[in-house]
Amino acid sequence: MDRLQLLEHTDTVNELLARYGVKFGIYKNNTFHEQLFPFDAIPRVIEADEFEYLEKGLKQRVVALNMFLKDIYSKKQIVKDGVIPEDFIFASSGYMVECEGVNPVKDVYSHISGIDLVKGKDGTWYILEDNLRVPSGASYPMIARDLCRRSSPGTFSDLKIEDNRNYAQLLRRTMDNVNVGGHSVILTPGRYNAAYFEHSYLAEKTGAHLVNGSELTVEDDKLYFITANGTKERVGVVYRRISDEYLDPMNFNPESLIGIPHIYDVFRKGNVALMNAPGNGVADDKGIYYFVPKMIKYYLGEDAILNNAPTYLPFYEDDYKYVIENFDNLVLKDVAEAGGYGVVFGNKMTKQEKADFLDLLKAEPRRFIAQEVIDFQDLDIIDNGLQVPRKADLRAFVLMADEPLVWKSGLTRFSRNPDSFIVNSSQGGGFKDTWVLSR
Repeated sequence: MDRLQLLEHTDTVNELLARYGVKFGIYKNNTFHEQLFPFDAIPRVIEADEFEYLEKGLKQRVVALNMFLKDIYSKKQIVKDGVIPEDFIFASSGYMVECEGVNPVKDVYSHISGIDLVKGKDGTWYILEDNLRVPSGASYPMIARDLCRRSSPGTFSDLKIEDNRNYAQLLRRTMDNVNVGGHSVILTPGRYNAAYFEHSYLAEKTGAHLVNGSELTVEDDKLYFITANGTKERVGVVYRRISDEYLDPMNFNPESLIGIPHIYDVFRKGNVALMNAPGNGVADDKGIYYFVPKMIKYYLGEDAILNNAPTYLPFYEDDYKYVIENFDNLVLKDVAEAGGYGVVFGNKMTKQEKADFLDLLKAEPRRFIAQEVIDFQDLDIIDNGLQVPRKADLRAFVLMADEPLVWKSGLTRFSRNPDSFIVNSSQGGGFKDTWVLSR
């Protein structure tokens, strides 16, 4: 009965989300479009035992990825030992030579990891990709849960559901763990960034200052926050929501107008912590994804708990032949793309599109991975008053503080198109709350 009451408030919750400005923005044809992120009140429900299994596997994966990042920007032992070919490191668009030999505070590279999973119809969970640069999305289930609690308080008093409002505390713990002394700030590119709502919301909830590049300055190898009255106060940690290349015009893209000159020099000297560390993109390259189970075995001496989706690298001759022979049954992904872009299904192409793509694949095999199409579970949504099934994934959030922490919630995204497997908000998807049941 309480769940039914919550469903009856779906429109109310969406109206409140709109009122609070819970939106995301996308650039299309050089124009900024801002739109609502539709919420569906039927939650994804994960049993306590099942989440414990996910939690164990997610911690294992993120620990190994952090070890990989430390290794690849120092000794590169995993390359020397032949586990990962050089081509998948130095040819990666996410690899940054500027990060060589630079150790972040406490050797933590990925402080916030967004790991995308799907659940197959056989009940098996598969990891689709790792997001270790600037993963977003935690704010949406946070505020949606808050509004649902207001709309249907009985639902949450009568059911044993983990309280997801602790994400701000987990994030603050993560920031405090690497703070070298001074303010904690969240660095935003500004109002027209796609995830600006999240930047402001997390700043409010953590008590961190929300700042843009003009409010930070470097002096004497330290970073300072310029207060409203013009004084300068030391910054100890920056949760940056700016891409690597725009972070520091003196070290990266010289045309950046939103970064802070010399902030990377301060970071290099250990005088400020940057979350996440620059250079993380080499670890969430979709080509590197293929090797994560091998990383886990190499660094931890353990078998991977969570499975990758069955993946093939056309870079390897045998895999290339398999992809050609099974092209119509595979999904192909550009390793440098994100947000659902650069994803094509072999069976959706015209004869000419297929021929053109195969020519590109032959010329640039390192650029793509191929995966089996996982028939992952549908979740029910309300569409025009009817309950209908749609494809959905889960973005789990793993924070690396004094220990790895898995948030007992997550962002469940769903496709609003009945024929689509792509759930990203930038592709028109919606989101749900994720209920992790407690014991």
